[in-house]
Amino acid sequence: MAFDLAMIQSVYDALPGKLDAARKLLNRPLTLAEKILYSHLFGSMAESVFGRGKDYVDFAPDRVAMQDATAQMALLQFMTAGKDKTAVPSTVHCDHLIQAKTGAQADLKTALDTNKEVYDFLASVSNRYGIGFWKPGAGIIHQVVLENYAFPGGMMIGTDSHTPNAGGLGMIAIGVGGADAVDVMSGMAWELKFPKLIGVRLTGKMNGWTSAKDVILKVAGILTVKGGTGAILEYFGPGAENISCTGKGTICNMGAEIGATTSVFGYDARMEEYLRATGRAEIADSANKVAAHLRPDDEVMISPEKYYDELIEIDLNLLEPHINGPYTPDLAWPISQFKNAVAQNGWPDKLEVALIGSCTNSSYEDMSRAASIATQAVEQNLKAASEFTITPGSELIRYTIERDGMLATFEAIGGMVLANACGPCIGQWSRHTTDPNKKNSILTSYNRNFAKRNDGNPSTHAFVASPEIVTALALAGSLSFNPLTDVLINDKGEEVKLEEPMGIELPVKGFAVEDAGYLAPAADGSTVRIVVDPSSNRLQLLEPFKPWEGTDLTGLRLLIKAKGKCTTDHISMAGPWLKFRGHLDNISNNMLIGAINYFNEKPDTVKNALTGKYDSVPNVQRAYKAAGIGSVVIGDENYGEGSSREHAAMEPRHLGVRAVIVKSFARIHETNLKKQGMLALTFADKADYDKVREDDLIDIIGLTNFAPGMPLLIKLHHADGSSDTFHVNQTFNDAQIEWFKAGSALNLIKAASERNAKK
Repeated sequence: MAFDLAMIQSVYDALPGKLDAARKLLNRPLTLAEKILYSHLFGSMAESVFGRGKDYVDFAPDRVAMQDATAQMALLQFMTAGKDKTAVPSTVHCDHLIQAKTGAQADLKTALDTNKEVYDFLASVSNRYGIGFWKPGAGIIHQVVLENYAFPGGMMIGTDSHTPNAGGLGMIAIGVGGADAVDVMSGMAWELKFPKLIGVRLTGKMNGWTSAKDVILKVAGILTVKGGTGAILEYFGPGAENISCTGKGTICNMGAEIGATTSVFGYDARMEEYLRATGRAEIADSANKVAAHLRPDDEVMISPEKYYDELIEIDLNLLEPHINGPYTPDLAWPISQFKNAVAQNGWPDKLEVALIGSCTNSSYEDMSRAASIATQAVEQNLKAASEFTITPGSELIRYTIERDGMLATFEAIGGMVLANACGPCIGQWSRHTTDPNKKNSILTSYNRNFAKRNDGNPSTHAFVASPEIVTALALAGSLSFNPLTDVLINDKGEEVKLEEPMGIELPVKGFAVEDAGYLAPAADGSTVRIVVDPSSNRLQLLEPFKPWEGTDLTGLRLLIKAKGKCTTDHISMAGPWLKFRGHLDNISNNMLIGAINYFNEKPDTVKNALTGKYDSVPNVQRAYKAAGIGSVVIGDENYGEGSSREHAAMEPRHLGVRAVIVKSFARIHETNLKKQGMLALTFADKADYDKVREDDLIDIIGLTNFAPGMPLLIKLHHADGSSDTFHVNQTFNDAQIEWFKAGSALNLIKAASERNAKK
């Protein structure tokens, strides 16, 4: 089934004219990213060339996608915007709230019972406002989007950091917070700083054990977790054409781990084949007619160094399988070096759990390559030596690989099939362990491996690899096993050398499914009633944040000075806290509980300046709020790395934090803070981070003259009577300053809707 054909055709019909205008403006050939960005400007074509990494630009995305955990807050905000229907096609996907415990069927049944209130709310809001609804069990948002909604040359935003997965089908797809989604669903412009462009030229062809996952694991090692910040990665070259559409999706998906705005591949025959295989021949036919507009211009591919801000070249013939980790997705190890790294670093060699699937690696090709290893194991009398789980990315994938015997093969070597959901990847995992604090190792084909992310245990060493490498190491039960060179011993005492995996890109008998899990909204949802119980501990209607007082902020308290890596998982943990994603006050009880306090090297233990005693971060902040005292959070580099979850911005805003001052921000989190009326500031001199003391009173001076590009002044009043002053930088533009003054971007949307209603 092809969705939104008329919208897609309108994009293609307008593309030639818009790109002619863009070429005249830039007076040069265009990269693919530039083609999509300039053809999706809000309003008319620009009058001047946008500065990469400098100019804020208004865009008009074609669609919005939301997963159930973030959709709750996004839709609670949209309900206050005064709109009758979403302005662009939008969908909700119920994938985050299903906890992996005993297996697919039992876990799904438990989730349906446990989360009934939330699912009913999301379904009714979707029905009311014309939003497509994908039921629990239908699949993970990014896999479902790739199978149904992504199209070459389009632009979408999604309330999940791995939305760039759709770049595998030639789409600019960007992860955002819920407030950004509200902008687009309300018919307003969506603002983004025009990205820099990093070109990745691929040559050669992968062979043997090497897969698409290894491309992005290699790139992550090159660029690190912040090397892609503010940039789009554009993959091109003859090697790109040798990678399947879903393999391209894997690469784009994990671009989030290097901070990239998004990643994208140009349209090619592999994408056409995937569109046709997933029932979208009409889209393939339309894309073929404008194919030249759906990839970089020839001159760009011939001389890429002229058109990209940075160029990376990878020869796929030479690429080794990689295993990345632990604790960070950019610690990249070619498999030939990994055994020594395990020994030298003292990482637990025993592999306790191996997990394949997720939004990153659950395609038919992924599963078939892993199943080819499992088939060898069955034939050679081998069983998984570690716990082994399989997470299909969608019901379409699950049904098809069950029909083709792959699930039975996985189960034959000891595998457990989990629900078509995020599960252990986001901490929704009731892990089978007698010691939740045990030092141990796990290996996944997921995308992210921060400490405590998967199972809540800070001593779990999580590593990331391709599904076939994960499956092979599951058979060995050891991180030191290299399937390219080593042998296994079966139950007969025989040596077994695994042959390289064999994959099938698309099912020979085609995809099949009985119930994909989609519910279309009512044609007219005006009579649909949305009920939120005032006594609910899962859902809470939102109250607008208060506008700025119109003065400088003085006498603020330091809440926490976070040391080192502080991701959105540290600021607003997932796992068991996901159940409160629709209740701002309840979920605020997890605010910054994972951040390490600079002054005592402990998490969730900060000094309450009112009592002189130490307490949890949320408790201290609630005490400040009750006393009418604002506070400041101080952070390190790449603060807010990771998920797009806007709860990491809304919680401090709700509890009374006024500013976050850091050495540097991750893109999405900085925007989320601004959207909620928070001051997102960076040290002009990073050494000033060291001047902040535990008992400081803090003034933020210069707000009465707040203007784009103007530094603000910070004054620290130390407990010993001394003081320090220094400047902080900010990236607010005029519109974002208005968000701050109004109390939030949503307050402005609501005010505009009310004005229009009175006309």
